[in-house]
Amino acid sequence: MRIVSTDLNMRREPLVRPFAFKGGAFTEKWLAVTGVRAASGHKAVGIAGLAILWSDPQVFAAHSETGGNMLMALVAERALALLGERDFEHPAEAIRMILPELHEYGRMITGVPALRKTFVLNSLVSLDNALWNLHAKENGLNAFDQIVPKGARSALSARQRRLVRLPAITYGTSCEAVARMAQSGWFLPKIKLGHPGSQDEMLAADMRRLTEMHALLIDTPAEYSECGRVLYYLDANGRYESPDAIWRLIEHMDILGMRDRVLLLEEPFPEEAEFGVADFPLMVAADESLHGVEDVNTRIDMGYGVMTLKAAGKTLSMTFEMAEAAFARNTPCIVADSSCVPVLVGWNQAVAARLPSLPCLRCGILESNGPESYRNWSAMVGAHPHAGAGWIEAPEGLFELGDDFYADSAGIFDTPADFAALVNP
Repeated sequence: MRIVSTDLNMRREPLVRPFAFKGGAFTEKWLAVTGVRAASGHKAVGIAGLAILWSDPQVFAAHSETGGNMLMALVAERALALLGERDFEHPAEAIRMILPELHEYGRMITGVPALRKTFVLNSLVSLDNALWNLHAKENGLNAFDQIVPKGARSALSARQRRLVRLPAITYGTSCEAVARMAQSGWFLPKIKLGHPGSQDEMLAADMRRLTEMHALLIDTPAEYSECGRVLYYLDANGRYESPDAIWRLIEHMDILGMRDRVLLLEEPFPEEAEFGVADFPLMVAADESLHGVEDVNTRIDMGYGVMTLKAAGKTLSMTFEMAEAAFARNTPCIVADSSCVPVLVGWNQAVAARLPSLPCLRCGILESNGPESYRNWSAMVGAHPHAGAGWIEAPEGLFELGDDFYADSAGIFDTPADFAALVNP
């Protein structure tokens, strides 16, 4: 395959309220829209959400919110130039081909020598999505299962009929909102830890938050958890700087009587830390620290028991490779969505639906916090090519995945007209 023409545009979506985590917050989401045209004449469009705070807090802190987004947009633009008129067999090969040089470019324009590779992968998602759509057109493929590489097929062989939607409980989410979510059927809240402040201030605030959440949810029933009660997914976002602080947090969970209800603790330490986690009496998940197969194997060796995949955050190409590597080590995977708009949720659903359930659960899971996050969520749902399908939203906390979900490949091959009109490759 050879790309002979490209185009890139941005759309800005306002949020209901600042999305707060990792000690920071952002107020809008920039959506990258990439168009590509192959030498054959086939065209395709890809969409992605830029996630500066999530992908590299150092870049986020050094710039205005707009400035950080502009920097990632420049990296996305550079990717198109690097790909220009190079031959490749499939999208993953194209991404691997340009990633090293693109990483160097990102270091240069951000002024961050230790720029996290996740920042660069995030910038590549709209291009990667466009390339997978183009790959399907070039090869006469029309189903997600047909584009899954042979090595990843065993890892993605499950067929979930339900995915529990994990709402993100940020620092700013009120107790009243959490109570409404629980009463509506949500039974696995993803609670953001790592409050702003010093390590001692952060730990104290996190303990207060856990006390508050457990008191609120302790007796809430849950149909799809093995224990019949709400479970907790705690996301520290790499904010804890020592194992001792995590042990103090675990001791607080014991005092509250909530530790056995904690399904996962995600990314407790900064990526560069080399602390093992095998001794913690919790299942620990890796997320931002995963950039490829080598990182999957490294984190498993360090005792991490779950790998978090982000098809709409780190490219579908890298997701396939990481899923294959984790499966080879008998390590389960889950999917999280980085505040996806409706048309992007399907890229994550397509992967999450094909992963086995975690222990203690009777269905699959997917972090998806768009309805709570976007001011224009309802309008975007209405513009979805499959608006009205049962799998687009989760009104009672569950995405229902019927035969149409699999037949339509979660809608990933269908680009909304309002996005497609933004580019002309």
